[in-house]
Amino acid sequence: MRYLPLNDNDRAAMLHRIGVDNIDALFRDVPSAARLDGPVDLPLHKSEMQVERDMQALAAQNVTAGAVPFFCGAGAYRHHVPATVDHIIQRSEFLTSYTPYQPEITQGTLQYLFEFQSQVAELTGMEVANASMYDGSTAAGEAVLMAHRVTRRNHAVISGRVHPQYVDVIANLSDMGGFGLTHIPPSLQGTEGLLSAIDENTSCVVVQNPDFFGTVHDYTELADAVHARGSLLVVVVTEAVSLGVLKTPGAMGADIVVGEGQSLGNGLNFGGPYVGLFAAREKFLRQMPGRLCGETVDADGKRGFVLTLSTREQHIRRDKATSNICTNSGLCSLAFTAHVSLLGGDGLQHLARLNHEYGLDLADKLTAIKGVSLVNDTFFNEFTLELSQPADAVVEALAARGILGGVPVSRLIPDGGFENHLLVAVTETCAEEDRAAYAAALEEVLS
Repeated sequence: MRYLPLNDNDRAAMLHRIGVDNIDALFRDVPSAARLDGPVDLPLHKSEMQVERDMQALAAQNVTAGAVPFFCGAGAYRHHVPATVDHIIQRSEFLTSYTPYQPEITQGTLQYLFEFQSQVAELTGMEVANASMYDGSTAAGEAVLMAHRVTRRNHAVISGRVHPQYVDVIANLSDMGGFGLTHIPPSLQGTEGLLSAIDENTSCVVVQNPDFFGTVHDYTELADAVHARGSLLVVVVTEAVSLGVLKTPGAMGADIVVGEGQSLGNGLNFGGPYVGLFAAREKFLRQMPGRLCGETVDADGKRGFVLTLSTREQHIRRDKATSNICTNSGLCSLAFTAHVSLLGGDGLQHLARLNHEYGLDLADKLTAIKGVSLVNDTFFNEFTLELSQPADAVVEALAARGILGGVPVSRLIPDGGFENHLLVAVTETCAEEDRAAYAAALEEVLS
């Protein structure tokens, strides 16, 4: 048995040696709700050829974003990625070693990470950015942990309009670390009472812009009020293209900005890999997670790049680490950098305006339909509709007509009373004929 070298006697001897009665005891720290109580419902064995056939049949059941009019968002967005991006990320200048601890042989990696940092800092309006994070949700979790270190407090206040999956990640890290967390119940409109939730132990307030429901905010006044209470403001951005036209979080007074960079250079890929963005005020530099690349000169005075700061110190002093996050999503950050470089400042602004214009057009088309109302008073390229019927049933009916019409809010917030609310995202890939087809299909479904 080439791949199954142990028999029952071997396993029993190993369990006896480490002092446990059974294999289940090795997983006692995993909550019982997260463990299966039996084998996975799959055939015990099949030939390699049959497995390939079965997997291909399963894959064929998927409807890809590029195959039909596509209006799903909720933190992952379909944008056009120029073919040049794919060419650039395969060039040997950049395909150097994954971990750039030896700068003399990893100049390509260090250079694009340096450029990535520069772009993220400029887009977010912040002074420094790292290179980089795993994804947006884990970056948000790291931001809260960083705020605890900076303020020496251990309680966070989370807006109810932050993406629910980001909240889950923050809550998981807080629970495992023994930190406090106040999550304001999700709401579509009105004030959230964030300031009233702050006390002397609050390290940070976490908000999102545009928020989970698509509404655009200016958090300048909130930032001032949060700072007056000795706390930090963390701003989450899940749609990076919005930074092309909206007021930057830095200009609003944010202390830490985190987000998801998937929108630029990276396709949906059925859920990843993605790339987290992380930027902060320079005075908090030493408390940032991850690592930072810097520019220098070599012995001959030529421009070069080095790993200036590696705050996680995993490869040297793990006990001094600010974070144990173990990846920088290097290839995805390279794709991000290539796409932003190809767009340039004017190109990114044009792309963002196009997203907004298409979003306005579709919102007008859909709200002209009986049984459809728009929840948002402002939005970028994503908005929430209130329908006369349950949103999940409407989405299924639209899918049967070849339209992927959005994400039911109740899918991500199941107990919030949002059964009739639908989150719709519109990007530059949603052509006029796609928007018209959506309107016609929705009117038919609701009639």
